[in-house]
Amino acid sequence: MRIRGPGLAAVLVALVCLLPACKSGAAEEEAGGSDLATVEPVEGSDVSTVTLTEEAAGRIDVQTEQVESSQGHELAIPYAAVLYDPAGDTWTYTSPESFVYVRAPIDVDRIVGDRAYLSDGPPAGTDVVVVGAAELLGTEYEVGEE
Repeated sequence: MRIRGPGLAAVLVALVCLLPACKSGAAEEEAGGSDLATVEPVEGSDVSTVTLTEEAAGRIDVQTEQVESSQGHELAIPYAAVLYDPAGDTWTYTSPESFVYVRAPIDVDRIVGDRAYLSDGPPAGTDVVVVGAAELLGTEYEVGEE
């Protein structure tokens, strides 16, 4: 099929108009940018800080609860806040401020019902993510980015 005359001109005009849009999207991807989240390495560690926009946090319905401590100073978090990496290491996402999340290592001593009791982890009172942690992990590792 051949495009002639006015049809060819229309196709060329459409392509010229679309090229700037493609270029800006490609530039954003090359820079690792996103208008919903930023990921910045934490100096001296293998983790990154994930900062979401309010819109992004709402989309994934991020919810947090605080690390609790018993009289024996044993730490406890909801089991929903526990993440496992491929090596079997355990982590949780902390939230030092609104819309900011940092993955922290934890040592799970035992799990009873919906509570994970820790031999090591963030201090009591720290906010940990109980809903949306998997999405944060995907964002941190840029899963789905090309």
